[in-house]
Amino acid sequence: MGDERTTAVVQRYLDELAGDAPAEPVVRALLDRAVRRLQQLCATLLYRSYPRLTRPPLNLQTDEMLSAVVERLLKALREARPATVRQFFALAGQHMRWELNDIGRRLDDQPPAVELPDGMVPAPARSDSSLSAVGRQIFEAIDGLPEGEREAFDLVRVQGMTQAEAAALLGVSVMTVNRRLNRSVQLLTETLRDLRPAP
Repeated sequence: MGDERTTAVVQRYLDELAGDAPAEPVVRALLDRAVRRLQQLCATLLYRSYPRLTRPPLNLQTDEMLSAVVERLLKALREARPATVRQFFALAGQHMRWELNDIGRRLDDQPPAVELPDGMVPAPARSDSSLSAVGRQIFEAIDGLPEGEREAFDLVRVQGMTQAEAAALLGVSVMTVNRRLNRSVQLLTETLRDLRPAP
């Protein structure tokens, strides 16, 4: 029931945003109403796909990430005008991934915390860690999926919704979500085949 009410209220704010009302107060009210759902999405994405950011030295917490994502959305919604709840949460998901990728890059670029005497260990190459590069490659592949497949994959596999919840949000049948999800996995398997271990 709460999720249905959130969807309806968010849609009402999006409709206001498309009209002549001043954007800033509408955007703030929209984010305030959607904050619980955004917090759940941040937690799911952070702990499922970026767990290394939750460990030292960063110890990133969901609320810190949520704060950064809300700031990004405040800026994005000055220009972007999502027409539906579906488009709004797709925009939010994209900014969450961008925020986590930026944090991961900054972490990779930090100098090592412990200095070793010269000559003991060769200097590391100045590049992103392989895990981070692989993670970015995977999310770029997800962003490159056709819209229907990307939405289904993002909602079910990234945001942790059930197929029934995703179907209700997208306004399609559970069977359609299942078909799009299977297709997205096939496309990602093909796109990311170079990541498979050698036989």
